[in-house]
Order: sequence, then C-alpha cells, then structure tokens
Amino acid sequence: MPSEKLGLIAGNGKFPLLVLDAARACGEQVIVAAIKEETFPEVEQHGATAVHWMSLGELDKLINTFKREGVTRAVMAGQVKHKQIFSSIRPDWRMAKLLLSLRVRNTDALIGAVARVLAEEGITLMDSTAYLQPLLARPGLLTRRAPTPEEQRDIVYGRHAARYLAQYDIGQTVVVAEAACVAVEAMEGTDATIQRAGEIMASLAGASTLARNLTVVKVSKPDQDMRFDVPVIGINSIETMRRAGATCLALDAGKCLLLDDDAILHAADEAGITIVADPIRST
Repeated sequence: MPSEKLGLIAGNGKFPLLVLDAARACGEQVIVAAIKEETFPEVEQHGATAVHWMSLGELDKLINTFKREGVTRAVMAGQVKHKQIFSSIRPDWRMAKLLLSLRVRNTDALIGAVARVLAEEGITLMDSTAYLQPLLARPGLLTRRAPTPEEQRDIVYGRHAARYLAQYDIGQTVVVAEAACVAVEAMEGTDATIQRAGEIMASLAGASTLARNLTVVKVSKPDQDMRFDVPVIGINSIETMRRAGATCLALDAGKCLLLDDDAILHAADEAGITIVADPIRST
C-alpha cells in the first residue's frame, strides 16, 4: 500500500464516489475534502481514510488539511456549479487573494489558479480520469440506433458551434434543432441547458418551422485540461433528454466520462436516443 495518501476534492454527483472506489481498489489511502455545498453525504460510506467537510472558498483549510494528512497528490472530481462559485463562495484570505489576482473568472482561470497554489504547497493535482479510464467514451456509435441524416447534420453544426464557445470557456454543450442553435450552456450546467431547450421548443409548439427533435452536442475544450472540468454524462442527462424531446447525443471520444456507462446506454436505447462519440480532429 502506498505510503503517500491521495487527496480527493469532491464536488457533487457520483463522479467523486466512483473515483474514491477506484482509487481504494488500487490500494490508495484516500483523504476526502468534501464541499458542504455540493458533495453527496454518502461519501462518508465509501471507505475513505478520512472525510473532512469544508465550504467553498476555504482554500487555506483545504491546503492545511491535506498537508496535515500527508497528501502530496490530489484528484478533483465532481461538479461545482458555476453559479455556486460566484454566488455562495465566502473566500478565506487565501482564496480572496487568488480571486483578486484573476483577470477573468471563468472555470479554467479559477481552478487553474487553485491548481497552481496547490502545486506551490507540494500537492500535485492529477488528471481527474486517472482511475476511471474505462469510463471514457470510446469512439463510434455507442447505442443500437445510429443518427439519422438530419441528426448527423445537426451534430456537424453543433460541434462547430460548441467548439467555438468552448474556446472561450463559456460552456461545453449546445442543443440544436434543424441546424439552428436552441440553447447554449453557460453557468447553469448541461442538464439545465437541455431542459431549457425542451421548454423553448414546447413554447413554440404549433408555431415553429423547426422539427421537435433536439440534438445535444457536448464537447471538450481546446487543449482540455483533464485535471478539472472534464465533460461528464450521467443517467440524469439521458432522462432530461427524454423529457425535453432530445433524440441524439454527440460527444468527444476519449474526453467525456460516461458515469454508469451500461445504465446510460440501456436508458438511451430504451428512449430511442442515439449516442455517438467522435475522435477530435485537428483543424
């Protein structure tokens, strides 16, 4: 068993729970920094060596906790809602200093700065997918049904639009109907974006020239930093798509995690949703 301990900075969802289970299966002693505003309480039942609860913005407490526990490597897993970061955060002196140093306050700038501070304190932030490589979307068609020609056209258009937005770290998801952009992700997150697209289409019922079916395209950022903000799809996303009337999901192969991949693909097949993962092509 390694003498060093692994730190886990846990956001919401199942992602951090899967990382914790996988790391323990590899013999790691895992010290969890659980975010009070985000982390699921069941993190306490997954066999961590220790779980320390702290609020968003308590960067000094995070560092001191990890150093006291002997953590030299850490993984950041699970979503912290962007609007939560900028509305609920009560920064301690170290976080306040970091925030004041930022020229822009997007995800890459903020979490990238946190990663640099951790490194200065002797704590290396690892790729968040390090223990979950089998869950990264494999290239090709993942479901029984292939995209229709209309859906394929929307995928091509959606990828172009999403990549343009992703380079500015605005969001990673767009929702398209007949090569028209219905909704773009910003601070609200993927599922809320899909839900909003469904509501927009429902409000146009009977008056729209657009087809009702929606295509969801979720991409990685250019030069995606796999240490944080990695694209993730969970079973809730598929259910949200079903309710919204979305019939197609396009992902970046090797860059997007499918949590509960078997359950996701089964749910997609049951709902008639096609999922395809394409390799990233250089432009």
